[in-house]
Amino acid sequence: MFKKILIANRGEIACRVIATAHKMGIQTVAVYSEADKEARHVQLADEAVLLGPAPSRESYLVAEKIIAAAKATGAQAIHPGYGFLSENTEFAKRCEDEGIAFIGPKAHSIAAMGDKIASKKLANEAKVNTIPGYNDAIDTAEQAVEIAKGIGYPVMIKASAGGGGKGLRVAFNDKEAFEGFTSCRNEARNSFGDDRVFIEKYVLEPRHIEIQILGDSHGNVVYLNERECSIQRRHQKVIEEAPSPFISDATRKAMGEQAVALAKAVKYQSAGTVEFVVGKDQDFYFLEMNTRLQVEHPVTECITGLDLVEQMIRVAAGEKLSFAQADVKRDGWAIECRINAEDPFRNFLPSTGRLVRFQTPKQTMFQGNTSALQGVRVDTGVQDGGEIPMFYDSMIAKLIVHGKDRNEAIAKMREALNGFVIRGISSNIPFQAALLAHPKFVTGEFNTGFIAEHYAHGFRAEDVPHDDHDFLAALAAFVRRKSRERAAGLSGQLPGYDVKVGQDYTVVELGQGGNNRYVQVHVDEFVGKSGVAQITVDGKTYAIESNSRLNDIRIEGTCNGKPFTAQVERGTVKNPLALQVQHNGTRIEALVMSPRMAELHKLMPFKAPPDLSRFVISPMPGLLVEVSVQPGQKVQAGERVAVIEAMKMENVLFAAQDGVVKKVVAAKGESLTVDQMIVEFE
Repeated sequence: MFKKILIANRGEIACRVIATAHKMGIQTVAVYSEADKEARHVQLADEAVLLGPAPSRESYLVAEKIIAAAKATGAQAIHPGYGFLSENTEFAKRCEDEGIAFIGPKAHSIAAMGDKIASKKLANEAKVNTIPGYNDAIDTAEQAVEIAKGIGYPVMIKASAGGGGKGLRVAFNDKEAFEGFTSCRNEARNSFGDDRVFIEKYVLEPRHIEIQILGDSHGNVVYLNERECSIQRRHQKVIEEAPSPFISDATRKAMGEQAVALAKAVKYQSAGTVEFVVGKDQDFYFLEMNTRLQVEHPVTECITGLDLVEQMIRVAAGEKLSFAQADVKRDGWAIECRINAEDPFRNFLPSTGRLVRFQTPKQTMFQGNTSALQGVRVDTGVQDGGEIPMFYDSMIAKLIVHGKDRNEAIAKMREALNGFVIRGISSNIPFQAALLAHPKFVTGEFNTGFIAEHYAHGFRAEDVPHDDHDFLAALAAFVRRKSRERAAGLSGQLPGYDVKVGQDYTVVELGQGGNNRYVQVHVDEFVGKSGVAQITVDGKTYAIESNSRLNDIRIEGTCNGKPFTAQVERGTVKNPLALQVQHNGTRIEALVMSPRMAELHKLMPFKAPPDLSRFVISPMPGLLVEVSVQPGQKVQAGERVAVIEAMKMENVLFAAQDGVVKKVVAAKGESLTVDQMIVEFE
């Protein structure tokens, strides 16, 4: 077994590999860029080596620097994680040539599966179901139209070297096929340096279901059941679960056996994933093989009890698999939510900056430990006070739960999301909460078009309706009453000016444009001990008990005997005196005051926000890479004004109306904050 391994990655996957290596008694070496010098994976590893500047092309993607770091530290093996160099054939071969074990498949397997056209031909030879299509590179748009007509619409136009949703178009007619081929080819050339494009049948109501496989160097290959990955946004997975709520045991077995056949055809060693598209009649077709560990591997670990990272290390060390196909378990149900640093209410724009607060839900399962099942696990590469840099992708954590069945897993996930505290940046937790509460998700009636269908116009606060909105008002009153109790107990108060606790309050929910909601609340005396109150809202009674402290953001307790977790904190953007209450994805901002004060509050004039229509402002933090206008220039609505880069994405800002540029406020190369002014119009 190896004594020391290097992890050629960053963030949560680097931390994940370190956890298992330490469990196995293996020392670890982290590599890092200048932006990651204080990162969690650097602190967890036994040693750390600086690679270079923040951009990944100058650090995490430079194979020579990583090989040199492994040699300098005496690392016998390299685990590539996922992304970066994990599926780079040349890097895997270079490791082999240098006598360093690559903890992943052999270079020939990566090469065979990395080319979508070649992999499809291999799948056909291995008798794996493939989607009807034209598997050779297509030369012209006219040829693409003829091929599409022969296959039958709808068709999918795909770049051979594509990935991550790039180089992919769906066409329903000749015009879309012609235009889709041209744009797909251009995008592929620019993104991958490979403009080969092929066409295949587009499966209606498709589900994205993948099979986890594991092979060793002795010819043994097993499949570790499936993962349901159909909840996607713009071809990026959002929620994954295992098993799938859709396929039958017979389909599972057939998919698994075909995945194993394909893996054996390329002499596959290590963990890998064979992805399938599954139609509404459970007809399934091979999509591609990912020759690496997947982001969503924890859900497979939960239901099988296997540590996949450990298995990868053992296989790379030459060990045989210690179990056969018949030994693979399928216990309970697991769900994973990807927690991303993005603002769902601003069209999921990236959100970077300092993590002012980062508190994960209470964990009962941990990375590298598969003995404690049916609980909550968080895989993350960040920590309280850490920085979310603009140079890498937006995922900052993975929240995983395991229950005895799907309903229990959903309930655990909703409660775990309630307890996940992230402040300083925006996160997609409200969106995750909305998805988990959606009736179609709960019943398992969804496909890859679920988010596009149900959130076609983006995500809004009203997309997360609370099943008992008055509970939020009751909780605000509970916390306010608790603070009044403490204030009333302070000594040295002047007679006649001491704090009165009171029992009747008005909760003012602050709405848009001064459209506030006034809720009358009655709080009975705390009964017998601190942290207990009976609150009446609109005739409904909420008996709340909680021992959480006033400075705790996360509030845990019971309401009418049922446990709950919510978040309450003082001070909001609208009002520093307001309470922000958050539960099940719904968030309110509320003032809690006496009824008389509420009457006076209604008389206060509403101050309209300033008119910012003359400005182009940054919708997110990022690097200003281009300013396309200059003072005195006439600009028409829809014309390009600036480009902001953040988290490997370029975001183009356009003029909202015609105008003349008065002043360019921000300079190219400047790091912008949210709502920072870039251009001012006359």
